[in-house]
Amino acid sequence: MGKFWTIVSRVIKASDVALLLLDARMIQETRNLDIEKQIREQNVPLIYTITKCDLVNTKSLDQWRQVLHPCVFVSSKTYQGMNLLKQRIFGEATRAGIKKPKIFVGIFGYPNVGKSSLVNAMTGRSCAKTSNLAGVTRAKKNVTSFASGITFVDTPGIIPLQEKDANFSKLKHAIIGAIDYRAEKEPDLVILALMDAHPGLIERNYGVSIQKDPEETLSLIANKSGFLLKRNKPDIKRVSVMLLKKWQAGEIR
Repeated sequence: MGKFWTIVSRVIKASDVALLLLDARMIQETRNLDIEKQIREQNVPLIYTITKCDLVNTKSLDQWRQVLHPCVFVSSKTYQGMNLLKQRIFGEATRAGIKKPKIFVGIFGYPNVGKSSLVNAMTGRSCAKTSNLAGVTRAKKNVTSFASGITFVDTPGIIPLQEKDANFSKLKHAIIGAIDYRAEKEPDLVILALMDAHPGLIERNYGVSIQKDPEETLSLIANKSGFLLKRNKPDIKRVSVMLLKKWQAGEIR
């Protein structure tokens, strides 16, 4: 973690403009206040970049325009907001008095928030390695968009220092994808927390009715999906792993 923070700190200092990426499904949960503070202290123009907007109803995000300034809603999958983001980058650079042939843009955020996908969408090239799994980017990577004159720098995903050892964070990190589904030891607890945070979402995706006991819901989905133990007992852990995998991959919306 120390090595990653060193990389991130160097990129912040070298940046003309910084993009802090936030998952549209969990905006507050994916705010990294440690990185925000460092960016502000270096007086680097900051743009809040709300990713994965194809997974939500964007009208539900309007309230965040009043909280995060400036912010741009984007989707690397549908290319929503990409031109607007480029315009905002140039606008913030101009306001900061930056006059260079190329603008150096640092990209920051939690693991699996969509940094590498954004770089590829903005440059029109598959230069940055992407995956639904957390921790794919292990070092900074410079990618230049020759048409726009912007050099994007993809950085490793960083978890805030105060969350490193906090017990509550383990659940949060699995939900936001900072820890991939294969490493989660209690996937059922993660899915139960997700169901509590988004009532009816999983039920709607799997065509089952909402139960008073959410564990009954998992049992219904396990039966429907064929995840069974001996004597046709529902395999709660296996169905929870499947649900967590699909959630982190954006297949549950």
